[in-house]
Amino acid sequence: MYRYTLFNTPLITPLFYWIARAFLWVTGWCVCGRLPEERKFIVIAYPHTSNWDAVYTLAISLVFRLRIYWMAKSSLFAGPFGPIMKWLGGIPVYFGERRNTVQQMIRRFEVSDELIVVIAPEANRSFVNNWKTGFYHMAVGAGVPIVLGFLDFEHREGGYLKTFAPRGDLERDLARIRHEYRGIKGKYPEQSVY
Repeated sequence: MYRYTLFNTPLITPLFYWIARAFLWVTGWCVCGRLPEERKFIVIAYPHTSNWDAVYTLAISLVFRLRIYWMAKSSLFAGPFGPIMKWLGGIPVYFGERRNTVQQMIRRFEVSDELIVVIAPEANRSFVNNWKTGFYHMAVGAGVPIVLGFLDFEHREGGYLKTFAPRGDLERDLARIRHEYRGIKGKYPEQSVY
């Protein structure tokens, strides 16, 4: 899956790298963490409580010089903003249709030499009772690690906590992942699941 995006467009990407650094500096945000050496992995975007999450995630990804793709509901790609959303790295997800998104993403990982997909397990900005587990099944099926991405609005920090290799035990692995996110607060903490 290769196409020009914000993260690999000649001349534009270096410009946005500096814009992202300036934006994070002006807003008082610190970027922290390390990424795996692997060229294919899934990044959890947690917590997801505000539209600002996307802005900070894009900025942090630019600072880390990542070429990310992110999944979102297909309605965001409708109309004149569709091409812009795709250029920003968006992959439309068609809910309500009989499409197996997990299998489609596993296949994309299999045919790609390099692929980094950012997924918000809460699936939307509103409060939900539980995480969607598609990201986990994609990682297991594709044999790729999960990187624990975070945005902590309380401390104005964002980045990557650690790399997690799923073991195939969904409940135990999710408990371990959730444990890593203790104390991290989104813009609207009351809307976070954990």
